[in-house]
Formats: sequence, structure tokens, C-alpha cells
Amino acid sequence: MGSIKVWTKQNENVLRELESKGRYTAKREYIIKDLDEHANLVLEVYDWLVRNSPRALQKPADAHYPIWVSMEREATMLPSQGTVIIELTLDPDIITTVNIEKWGTILNYSYIPSDEQDRIRHRKYLEQYGTSDAQAYMSQFYPHIKRSIIESWSRLFDESIILGSSKCYGNIWEVRKEWISEIIR
Repeated sequence: MGSIKVWTKQNENVLRELESKGRYTAKREYIIKDLDEHANLVLEVYDWLVRNSPRALQKPADAHYPIWVSMEREATMLPSQGTVIIELTLDPDIITTVNIEKWGTILNYSYIPSDEQDRIRHRKYLEQYGTSDAQAYMSQFYPHIKRSIIESWSRLFDESIILGSSKCYGNIWEVRKEWISEIIR
């Protein structure tokens, strides 16, 4: 298959690193700096993503987290102060597609149902305990519910399970200077 174009919004420092080193990988300290006090909550989910990615074995040793790319230029946020949009031309085989709605569900520490019946069953289960997904996930009192929530996240990579929209972003493990086709400021 040929190459495709994708877009990623990055801090200007990423561009400097690409120019000086020829490649960029997302490091844990960059995420912590970017997310500030929310870092620990979000990194727990990102750590799950790294361990469970279908392309986990392709991860370079110096890449701590994936780099998000948009499959459509219009879906990329506009550049803001201190950021650039980098258009990349690359082999689609290195991209892990991630359904936007299912990823949002995971970021909310919620259960991804396999179908409507499973969604109803899970909802009733939560009602029996008088809790929500997020409360059960954050609390030490519902380890069985938390376990079922985390187990449901494997459905992130099951393209036959759709929550609302089938729109996707992509993950790549690195950006190489030679993949850059345009820089949008």
C-alpha cells in the first residue's frame, strides 16, 4: 500500500528536536509537563494504552507514549501559541487506529460495552452497587467493577464495536524528519 498524509499538533520544541536529532518520540516528562496536576490520572490510562496497543512490540525503547495523529486535516486543532501542525507522509502500516468515542470513554474511566445488551447489563450492575464507572474506578471499594472496566478497554481495538461514531485518530511511536511534508504555523 502507498503512503498517506496525517497531521499532528505539537509544541514548537518538537520541531526543534526533529531538526536537531532527525526524529521525535514522546517522553513521560513531556506529558507530565503538559498535563500538570492531571498527569497521574491520565498517565494511568496512557500506560494501559502503551501496554495493550496492537503495535506495542514496534515501540522504540526511547518512546514512552504514542504520538497522536489526525487522519483528516480538518480534524486537527488549529495551531495555537507555541504550537505547530506537522503534516506527515508515512506508511499506514505504522499507524494504530483509535476510535475517538471509545478513547474518550477510557479517558473517563468508563466501561466499553460489547453491544446494547452488555451496556444495559453493566448499567444495572452499577445501580446495584450505587456507584458509577468513574467512582468504582477511582475507589478501592469496587475492585471487581474496576477490573471489568479495564478488561472492557480491550474493545478499543475491536473495529466491530462502535460507540456512536466511527471516527478515528491514529497513534504512531515516532516522527521522523523525512516524513514531514508540511509545517503549518
